[in-house]
Amino acid sequence: MVTTTSIRPAKTGHARNGPRDDTRLALLFILPALVGFAVFLVWPTLRGIYLSFTKFNLLTPPEFNGLDNYVRMIQDPVFWNALKVTLYYVVLNIGFQTVLALVIAVMMQRLTQRTWLRGIVLTPFLVSNVVAAMVFLWILDYQLGIGNTILASIGLERIPFLSDSAWVIPTIAFINVWRHVGYTALLIFAGLQTIPETVYEAGRIDGASEVRMFRSITVPLLRPILSLVLIITVVGSFQVFDTVAIATRGGPVDSSRVLQFYIYDVAFSRFQFGYASAMSVALLAVLVIVTFVQYRLTRAESSDLA
Repeated sequence: MVTTTSIRPAKTGHARNGPRDDTRLALLFILPALVGFAVFLVWPTLRGIYLSFTKFNLLTPPEFNGLDNYVRMIQDPVFWNALKVTLYYVVLNIGFQTVLALVIAVMMQRLTQRTWLRGIVLTPFLVSNVVAAMVFLWILDYQLGIGNTILASIGLERIPFLSDSAWVIPTIAFINVWRHVGYTALLIFAGLQTIPETVYEAGRIDGASEVRMFRSITVPLLRPILSLVLIITVVGSFQVFDTVAIATRGGPVDSSRVLQFYIYDVAFSRFQFGYASAMSVALLAVLVIVTFVQYRLTRAESSDLA
């Protein structure tokens, strides 16, 4: 009779009863980012909200004054003009940048996917806002700028791009579109890579043209990416500052005095930090509302790609 002896694995000192919990390790890696987030974002935001209810000029301790800053803001015509100018800039910038970036991204995907071409498209984004503003300030100068020199050489009238109320905001929007459109196009291009080529092949079999496939396939399936791009660009557009500060200083006659520049002027030129904080809180509220509305209207949390 043969006896079978069962072989049992040796017991180890650390028996596992379930999957390993890496929560502590994850928190350890996240901790530096959390500290930076708390120190450089959460605390300044809370501090700014507190200062918005005070009268503060750096020379004396903050003095609580209730809602006085907000009442002043509602009655301030310069604030409302700055908000109107900012909205005008946002509409121009978002409209031109999104459409142009979408066209560039589709062309890169449908015509060529060469890496060096993507690098060229992204090059303007590597230029800082300050440098871009200074370069275009020289190019578009009314008397000496090469742009107006070219216009004059072909028999056209010189255009006061940065010194005329009708031209200044479209010009600033053009400068920032030139700088950011490559980055936006690459974001959209990354989204295009998630669309299966089989979908386009089915469209070609059905006889759909490139325009029809763009309208019926590309745009619907890109909706989550376009939603993200719109949220990022809208928030960034509301915070336009560098180009205005370098090129126009809010002129002529407040026609380019955007909200961020007005807040900066009130805080660091007039030292009215309480009132500047109140306007900053108002801008934060506008951005939260706009982002929420965009998120809901574009259904950014869902995708048509099954």
